[in-house]
Amino acid sequence: MPAVGTLAPLFTLADDSGGMVELASLRGRPVVLFFYPKDSTVGCTAQVCGLRSKWSAIRKTGAVVLGVSPDGVASHLKFRRRHRLPFQLLVDQDHAVAEAYGVWSEKVLFGYRYFGNLRTTFLIDPAGRIGRIFERVNPVGHAARVLEALSA
Repeated sequence: MPAVGTLAPLFTLADDSGGMVELASLRGRPVVLFFYPKDSTVGCTAQVCGLRSKWSAIRKTGAVVLGVSPDGVASHLKFRRRHRLPFQLLVDQDHAVAEAYGVWSEKVLFGYRYFGNLRTTFLIDPAGRIGRIFERVNPVGHAARVLEALSA
């Protein structure tokens, strides 16, 4: 996992509309980069809806919000439309970006082992450096903590 103060690993990923998002093109603005396990699950829905509820305040900070999961474009588009999300969801099906950020990990659920994204949020400053890392994110209340960090 990159450390606070280091340059954020650069990437270019497809978004939920099929366009491309390049992290380097966002320099000059803070970025909230959140990794989540899967579209349309209870925890992930709570997390994105929390960010949506704080959207006007987050937008006032000038931050760009980007969600990343291994789901495809169609899944992201359905998830984004269903919950009226005002921010982009990025496709990381080969989990290369999740690996670069150190959030692709083995998990165990009811004895079943599988790999997936650890729910983690990175605040990237306008210079492209990691300013803060939220690990083991609890979806409930997370948006308020992100907004507080952006406003500090």
